[in-house]
Amino acid sequence: MYIDPLVAQKEAEKRALDKTDQEIIEKAMHDGVETAWDRLAKQQPQCGFGQLGICCNRCTMGPCRIDPFGDGPKRGVCGATADLIVARNLLDDLAVGAAAHSDHGREVLEVLLDTAEGKSQGYQIIDEEKLGTIAAEYDIGTEGKSKEEIAREVALAMLEEFGTIKNRIQFADRAPEKTGEMWKGAGITPRSVDREIVESMHRIHMGVGADYANILLHGLRTSLSDGWGGSMMATDASDILFGTPTPNSSWVNLGVLSKDEVNVVLHGHNPVLSEMIVKAANDPELKKLAEEKGAKGINLVGMCCTGNELLMRHGIPIAGNMLDQELAIATGAVEVMVIDYQCIFPSITATASCYHTKVVATSEKSKVSGAIYKEFRPETALDSSKEIIRMAIENFPNRNPDRVKIPDKPIKMMAGFSEEAIRNALGGSYKPLIDAIVSGKIKGAVGVVGCNNPKIKHDYGHVMLGKELIKRNILVVETGCAAIASGKAGLLLPEAADMAGEGLKSVCKALGIPPVLHMGSCVDCSRILMLGANIAKELGVGIEDLPLGGAAPEWYSQKAVSIASYFVASGVYTVLGIPPKIFGSPNVVDLLTNKLDGVVHATFAVEPDPVKAADLLEAAIEKKRKALGI
Repeated sequence: MYIDPLVAQKEAEKRALDKTDQEIIEKAMHDGVETAWDRLAKQQPQCGFGQLGICCNRCTMGPCRIDPFGDGPKRGVCGATADLIVARNLLDDLAVGAAAHSDHGREVLEVLLDTAEGKSQGYQIIDEEKLGTIAAEYDIGTEGKSKEEIAREVALAMLEEFGTIKNRIQFADRAPEKTGEMWKGAGITPRSVDREIVESMHRIHMGVGADYANILLHGLRTSLSDGWGGSMMATDASDILFGTPTPNSSWVNLGVLSKDEVNVVLHGHNPVLSEMIVKAANDPELKKLAEEKGAKGINLVGMCCTGNELLMRHGIPIAGNMLDQELAIATGAVEVMVIDYQCIFPSITATASCYHTKVVATSEKSKVSGAIYKEFRPETALDSSKEIIRMAIENFPNRNPDRVKIPDKPIKMMAGFSEEAIRNALGGSYKPLIDAIVSGKIKGAVGVVGCNNPKIKHDYGHVMLGKELIKRNILVVETGCAAIASGKAGLLLPEAADMAGEGLKSVCKALGIPPVLHMGSCVDCSRILMLGANIAKELGVGIEDLPLGGAAPEWYSQKAVSIASYFVASGVYTVLGIPPKIFGSPNVVDLLTNKLDGVVHATFAVEPDPVKAADLLEAAIEKKRKALGI
C-alpha cells in the first residue's frame, strides 16, 4: 500500500523515541502491517467509565456503571458505590499481576526440583553459593549432602511457600526489622503466595468486601506476597539454576538482527525455555546445517524480559522491549520468534503471516492461534530446543531479501547488575554508597521499572525521567522494559556518567559504572527490594526511612500494579506515568496518594511529565534525607 513517506516519517517520530524503532515503524506502515499504535487509534475514544474504574462486571446483575459527575446512578444493582467498584477493580488487577509473576516463580522452582531429582534435561545447579545461602535461611542442613540433595530440599521448602499454613513467607524476613514491624502494625504481613491471591479474588466477589479501604490494604498484602515471595523466589531459583548475573557488555535495538544469519527472537519472560535454546544454538550439527542452508551462523536475540534474562547472564544482544515485538518481525529478517508467556500480543501471528516468520508457542498456559505449538517440558527441554532451532534454520531460505530492512546502528550497553554484583563492586559492603549519599554526592536512588504503552511515545517516559534524575545526582536502577529503553538511549554505558550531576558522575567514574544500572527482568524488581533492605540493615533503619523512590513511566500491565504496590508497601514513594483506573473515586485517590503515608510511610503519585515526575521524586528523597539528618 502507498503512504506518503513524509507522513509516515512524522507519524513514526510521534510513536517512538528510538531512531531504529522509527525506521521499522515506517517500514511497517509502507508494508501495510498493523501495529499496536494503529489498533490504539482505532479504539478512540476509549470508554471514559472504564478509564475512571467505575465499570463493574462482577455478577450477572450487571454490568453496572457509576456516574460520579452528573445525575446518573450512584450505586450498582447490588448497592456498590464508586469507592467499592474502583477498589474491587484495582484489587482484581493487582491480584492478576501478582499471580503472573508468582506463577512464573513456581515454574522455575519446579524445574529446580526436577533438576535436583535428575528428571530434567540440560539443566544443572550453577550457583552453589546462593543455594547454600537460601538453605541457611530455611534452616536446611548442608553438611555431607550433594548440591542436588540440598537443591531438592530448598526447592520443596520454597514451593511450600505458595500454599503454606505457617502464616509467614520466609523471604519476608529479609526485610529490615523496622519494616517488618510496620507491616505487622498495618496487618499486611504476607502469609503465603497463593493464599493472598485467592483471598483477593474472594474479597472482590459480590457480597464479600464492601469497605474500600479494607480491600486496598489487602491489596498491599497481596503485592508483598509477590515482591517478597513469588517474584523473589523466581529470581533466586533462576540464579541457582543459571547463575547470578555479573556485569557484562552487549548490544541493543533492532540493529542486533543479522542480514546473513538465522535470526531467532526469544520473547516472553521465563528463562527456563531460553536457557535451553542457547545451548541448542551452540550444537555443532545445527551450526553446520545453518551453513548448508546458506547462513553464516545462528543469531539469537532477546525481546522483552526473556531477553533481559539472557542479556544479564550471557550478554546475548536484545532487540527491544514490549512494543518492539511486531517491529522485529516487520524487519522481514526473523526466521522464528519463540514465545513463552506474558506481554505477547495475541496478534503476533497475524503480523508474522505478512512475512516468512514462524511463531513457536511453548507454554500450555499461553497458546496463540496461528502459532506452531511445541510443548516445552524440563525432561525433554534440550531436544525440544534443538527442534526449534532446526525449524528456524530450515526457514532461512524462505526469507525474501527484497522485504528485509535491518537498522545498522545497534547501541552498546552494560547489564548484569544483580544486587550481589553491586555489593561486591563496593567491596562487599554498602558503606561506600552510604558514604556517598551522606556526603550528598548521591542524593538517593530511584527504581524505574515497568512496561511500554502506546499511549506514551515509545521509551520517552523512561529515557527522559532517567536523564532528569541522574542530572540531579540521583542514581537510577532499572528492570524490564525500562532498562531496555535506557539501553537504546545509551544510558547504560559508563560514558553516560557525563550526563549526570557532578557528584554522581564522580562516583560512577571511580567505579567504572553507568549512572543507570540494569538489574534484570521485571521479576527482578525483587533485586531492588533487596538492595534497599540490605542498605537499610547496614544503617539500622527501615526501607521506609531511606532516600529512595520508584517510578513506572510507561506501565500497561497488571504486573506493574503489583510491583508499584509492593514498592509503596515497602515504604518507597512511587510515581506512575499512566493514570491508574481509580479517578472515579476521590476517596480511593485520597487513600492511595495521601492517607497511605500514615500506614506505610509512602504513597503513590501520578505524573505523566518526566520532568515534573523527577521534581516529585527529588522532593520525596530530600524529605527522607532531612528526616535522617543528612
